[in-house]
Amino acid sequence: MKKFEQINVIPFIDIMLVLLAIVLTTATFIAQGQLQIALPEASQTQSVSDTQAIEISIDAGGTIYVDEVATELAALDERFAALPKSQALALRVDGKADFDRFVGVVDLLKKHGLDNLSIRTLKPTS
Repeated sequence: MKKFEQINVIPFIDIMLVLLAIVLTTATFIAQGQLQIALPEASQTQSVSDTQAIEISIDAGGTIYVDEVATELAALDERFAALPKSQALALRVDGKADFDRFVGVVDLLKKHGLDNLSIRTLKPTS
């Protein structure tokens, strides 16, 4: 019987690359949409593909999230003060959320001169 002097690792590397591709593909689906926010419908919508936008979300309970991290309105004021005026922002508000929370966030945006805002909605299904 012949003794092995080296091990062929190429099949092992191929398997690991396939597993890595599977993990990376499924991780992107898991990371998106963790917050359960029922967006309101609007018939006059425009498509926006702004991947650099900071996402501000308000759920049905009135909790405010910045990039899916819960925050208070006072902390949001400090964070908005540090942002450049041209920073893109995306606002997602649950249809059942208090209007006061929405107005509070928009008021802070106006206070700091952050005008590059898009409000996320859904197109009606008809």
